[in-house]
Amino acid sequence: MKTCSLEIAFNQTPGTGRVLEVPWRPTVSVPLYQAKAELFKTLGHPARIRILELLSEREHAVHELLENIAIEPSNLSQQLAVLRRTSLVTSHREGGEVIYAVSVPEVRDLLLAGRRILSGLIAVQGDLAPELTAGPDPAAGRAVSPTRAPTSR
Repeated sequence: MKTCSLEIAFNQTPGTGRVLEVPWRPTVSVPLYQAKAELFKTLGHPARIRILELLSEREHAVHELLENIAIEPSNLSQQLAVLRRTSLVTSHREGGEVIYAVSVPEVRDLLLAGRRILSGLIAVQGDLAPELTAGPDPAAGRAVSPTRAPTSR
């Protein structure tokens, strides 16, 4: 059986940790539908959606996100960590602040697609109509007119 060496540096200094031999396994790719399911699962929290809407407009420092999202700082940190782990957002330091940005511009398109889908469902779920038709879409930066929902025969 093939093995590979894995060094665990407990004090974060290379060459000072324990070296473990672990079984080598080839990388197994997941089917596209499974990867999509994981993506949508990541989007399954309202705070994450709001974070992505804001970051689709421009980069934001953590304090700016807190000003725009009704969330506790610790919860924001957890939600940002989830988005970082899935590579939907990136972060970098500027001075004493951590600045976040979306990693790919298509995130904005995905949020707009979600809004269009919901607009198409207004006939079925009329309670969303005021929010969907009022004002600009944060992800679009402009007002979006709702589309007509398909009628059933």
